[in-house]
Amino acid sequence: MRASYTSHYRKGLIRLLEVLQFGSSNSTHRPVIDALDLVARYAKGNVYYYPDGELPPAHRGITGDWEELAFKPDKRGRRRVVRMVYEVCTFQALREALRCKEIWVVGADHFRNPDEDLPADFEARRHEHYGALRKPLDPTAFITEQMRAELDALHAGLARTPWLSVKARPGGAAIKLEPLDALPEPRNLRRLKREIERQWGTVPLIDMLKEAALRTGCLTAAANVGTRAGLDPAVLAERLLLCVYGYGTNTGIKAAAAGDHGHTEDDLRYVRRRFLSADTARAMAVQIANATFAVRSEQVWGTGSTAVASDSTHFGAYDQNIFTQWHSRYGGRGVLIYWHVERKSMAIHSQLISCTASEVAAMIEGTMRHGTTMEVEANYTDSHGQSEIGFGVTRLLGFDLLPRIKRINHVKLYRPAPGEAGAWPGLAPAMMGRSIRWDLIAEQYDQMIKYATAIRTGTASTEAILRRFTRAASHPTYQAMLEVGRATKTIFVARYLRDRDLQREIHDGLNVAEGWNGGNQVLFYGKGGDIASNRRDEQELSVACLHVLQAAVAYVNTLLVQDVLAEPAWADTLTAEDRRGLTPLFWTHVAPYGEVKLNMAKRLELRADAGPVTQSAAA
Repeated sequence: MRASYTSHYRKGLIRLLEVLQFGSSNSTHRPVIDALDLVARYAKGNVYYYPDGELPPAHRGITGDWEELAFKPDKRGRRRVVRMVYEVCTFQALREALRCKEIWVVGADHFRNPDEDLPADFEARRHEHYGALRKPLDPTAFITEQMRAELDALHAGLARTPWLSVKARPGGAAIKLEPLDALPEPRNLRRLKREIERQWGTVPLIDMLKEAALRTGCLTAAANVGTRAGLDPAVLAERLLLCVYGYGTNTGIKAAAAGDHGHTEDDLRYVRRRFLSADTARAMAVQIANATFAVRSEQVWGTGSTAVASDSTHFGAYDQNIFTQWHSRYGGRGVLIYWHVERKSMAIHSQLISCTASEVAAMIEGTMRHGTTMEVEANYTDSHGQSEIGFGVTRLLGFDLLPRIKRINHVKLYRPAPGEAGAWPGLAPAMMGRSIRWDLIAEQYDQMIKYATAIRTGTASTEAILRRFTRAASHPTYQAMLEVGRATKTIFVARYLRDRDLQREIHDGLNVAEGWNGGNQVLFYGKGGDIASNRRDEQELSVACLHVLQAAVAYVNTLLVQDVLAEPAWADTLTAEDRRGLTPLFWTHVAPYGEVKLNMAKRLELRADAGPVTQSAAA
């Protein structure tokens, strides 16, 4: 590390020090800023040790194994500070402090002073902000007896839960949870898909997109960024559809322009520059999702849900892409797309994140910013989308975090109050030795509400807020939010272990998200499914257009399924198992490949009335 830093990385970092100004309101991290001043003063020198008169500030970066390398005796036996090693340690300490925003950069955005992330009007509109989060002004009212009640219910139900065992085991894994039993397989869904293919044949993907666009009017989201359009609305609609298709399949505009439709590559690139952006494509996806919710038949799909499942999927990216990162879990270079999918296979939000980004932040961001008419009250995630801080933030924001925790056998339950070592003896092997610090929660309650308000109102991104709350932070609000998260996680785990229906509900919800991820591989097939562009806006546009394509397939399939099931011959065909497994996200009848032939006059014959929209709606 020292050799790489000295010969290469040092040049860039020293140049950055010349233009960046750092600040901190935490006295613990002040020595790091003083150390940066020392590094800058001797940046152009050629000395091995710092001079005798200099006393390099001691900070946490030069502790542990680094101390041996940073402090060495010179020829006279005096203890001296090795300049290059000290610089490495200082920059490492700066990195950790910047991650949790204990040190900030003056004039920056994501790395700005964390106090600027908070709403400036909080004190003046305190009652309004508390009301929006549905939280009481009195912190003692927020601290309920729910934790104790769930532990009581779990302890009392141990004898009636044969799938659960709690006892001391080697390695600390006190909890043993049996897998869920397999449910009966649906028997008529393949027959239903064959009937759809028999009636409508193999439908090109571009026709699915066109039908969704004409019926939902989603092309109205494409706003002209110039002063004059000068295009016929019908022509504009066709070119927008071709651009969305080219980006959403990853084949590109050149491939989309080679089809049978009369539009050249230059025509499509002009429309892409003037009318189509990632925000526009996201707005299209939102309109299709809202139209799907409106057109659904309750008799076929059941009542609407207030829960979504969120999960990430890995997309390969070319090596020269500056956003490409190696992902240890997926075992390859690329980026992540984080999806929020509701129970009937309609994604309400998508976002492009790096492989090292926080999935907890992405989960919260999608739940709060999806923009559809759906009201999200619960979010299913896997282990990577949950954490103790995640439980604390979601509790403050007012929705339930319902994860499937991979190593749940190692999870520990916290005690509600001290002095209750003999309570819940059946759960003792899985209980922590200490209790929740309610005094800290009460002390920092107002500040926690302020941070939750910042996330709700969008004064800062969720990732920027959560960056303040990492394990390297010593912020008292972080410690209080951790306590809220530990209490909330204990409540959830106690309920999850005893409630078999909740386990199945979470499992089913995450399976829906996995099904959506499966559609990515079918539709995003161009260039082997790898993102080629190294421009952030191009990457985000590809992800947003893929979202539009999949939403269009789910929307049209919803209408196709409802048309078939409206026939008398299908009146009583589907069983309860069939309806449980019924999803509009299937593509056995969809042709995503081949020449792009766009004919706006050719429509799918559907009996279901979804409020058709004319081509002029694209104006």
